[in-house]
Amino acid sequence: MRLSIERKNVKVYPDPKRVIARYFFNSEERARQVIRRVMEMNEGEVFDTISPILQEYSKRHRNITKVLYRHCSRLRHIFSELVIDYEQLDSYRRLLIGSFFTHEYSIESAAFFNPSIVEDPDQTELEEGHKRVIISFRAVGEGHISSIVFRRALLDKACNISVDPVGNHVDEAEIIHSAAYEKSAFFDNAFSRQIRPQVMNEVAAELEEHFDYNMLKKLINKKKSGQQDDHSRMEYDKVLWLADSYYRITFSLDTDISDRVIFPISEFERKGIEDARFVRFTEEDGSIVYFATYTAYDGETIVPKMLKTKDFYNFKIMPLYGTGVQNKNFALFPRKINGKFVMASRNDGWNNYIMYSDNINMWENPVRIECPKYPWEFVQVGNCGSPIETAHGWLLLTHGVGPMRRYCIGASLLQLDDPTIEISHLDEPLLIPNKDEREGYVPNVLYSCGPIVHNGQLVIPYGLSDYCSSFATVDLHALLDKLRSPALAV
Repeated sequence: MRLSIERKNVKVYPDPKRVIARYFFNSEERARQVIRRVMEMNEGEVFDTISPILQEYSKRHRNITKVLYRHCSRLRHIFSELVIDYEQLDSYRRLLIGSFFTHEYSIESAAFFNPSIVEDPDQTELEEGHKRVIISFRAVGEGHISSIVFRRALLDKACNISVDPVGNHVDEAEIIHSAAYEKSAFFDNAFSRQIRPQVMNEVAAELEEHFDYNMLKKLINKKKSGQQDDHSRMEYDKVLWLADSYYRITFSLDTDISDRVIFPISEFERKGIEDARFVRFTEEDGSIVYFATYTAYDGETIVPKMLKTKDFYNFKIMPLYGTGVQNKNFALFPRKINGKFVMASRNDGWNNYIMYSDNINMWENPVRIECPKYPWEFVQVGNCGSPIETAHGWLLLTHGVGPMRRYCIGASLLQLDDPTIEISHLDEPLLIPNKDEREGYVPNVLYSCGPIVHNGQLVIPYGLSDYCSSFATVDLHALLDKLRSPALAV
C-alpha cells in the first residue's frame, strides 16, 4: 500500500528586510576613541548628528531610542576609565554614542528552514474545526548566525494552511539572568568539563552554596585582573559564560509572534542556535507548557539546550547536561511515561536513541532503538521532532541521509508504555525532495523539526534545501495502518 502525500501549495520564504538593531563592539581602544570624539562635540553638533538618525531609524525599529540608550549603557566601564560621569551625560549625547555601537542585522538574509509546528496557546474566536498554530524556523543571517523566528498560521477543516503576514518590526527580548544559582548543580554539568579544573575549584572555593550572577561576575573580574595572559583570562570567562547559559528572556506584550526573535545571547551560542524542536507538553496535573530543545554553537563546541514557555512571551533558557546529551537532534516526548521524562536523541550522530530521566535537565543512559537499515538512510538516521501519541504507539518522524547526501523523511512506530521498543519502521521514505524542491542553499534536503495532527491528518512542515519551508499532509490512519503491517515489523 502506497501512502498518498499531499504537498500543500504554500511556501514560507525568508524576509531579508527584517532587521534588528544589535549591539556592536569592536575593541575597547576603538570604543575609547569614539567616546572621546563625541565628548569633544558641542551640543549643536551632537543634536544635528543624532536627529536625522532618529528620524530615519524610528521607522525601521520599535523604540529605537530605548535600544540606543541600552547600548550606550553597556559602555559604563569605559566611561569610568575615561573619568566621565555617565549620569551627567545629556540624552542626545547618550543616544549618539549608543548609535556608534549599534548595527542593523538581517536575521533571515542567508537561509530559512527547519520548521516545527505546535498548537497556539490562543484558540479563541475560531470556526469549528479550525486550529491556530505557531511555527518556529531556523533563520540564518550574516556570518551564518542562526536564530529562532516565528510565524502564526491557521489550519482550516481540510488542513489547508494560511500563514499570517509578518510584522514590520523585529524585537529582541529583555534578558534576565537567574537570580540565584546552586553551587553543586552549577559546577556539576557537561559545560564545566570544558573549564580547567584548577580554575573551577578556585572559583567554587570562594562562592557560597547559593550565589547570584552579580556576585559571580565580581569574583571573575577580580580573578582575571591577576592573570598575565589572554588564555588564562579566557578560562575565568568560561565560568561566567556558564552562568550566561541560564537566563530568562521576556518580550513586550505589544509584539506580534512574528516580531519576536530569539537571537544568540550567551557566549556558548554566539555562533548560532539551531533547529529548535518545540513540543506542547502536558504536565501530570493536566496543565500545558511548551518546551523546545535546540543546539547552541560557539564556533567550536556544540551545546544542547532547552527553553520553556507558557505564552511565547516569556522564556526560560537552560542547558542540558549528562552523558546522554552529546551531539545534536534531541526531541522531548509530549508527556511523561511511567513518571519519567522521555527524550529521543541521536547521541552518536548516526543512530536513534531513547532516554528516560527524573530531571528534565539531566540525561544519562541512552538506549539505541534504530540503526540505518535501508539505502536511503545508510549515512545516518535521526528524529524530525517530538513523537505524536496515537492509540497504536508513538509515531516518530525520522530523517534519513542517503546517496548524494539526500535527506528524506521517514516514520517509525514505538511502543506506548516503553518507547525504547520499536514496533516498525517504514522501508521507504514518506517524503523525498522532488525536482521543485531539490535546489537551494543546501541541495537535496527535506527536514522537519516537528509535525502536528489536525482533523485526522498529519501536518508536516519541512524545509526545502534550506531556502524556504513548505507543508505536506498524510492521512494519519493510513500511515498507522501502513506501519502496523506485519511486513514492517522490526
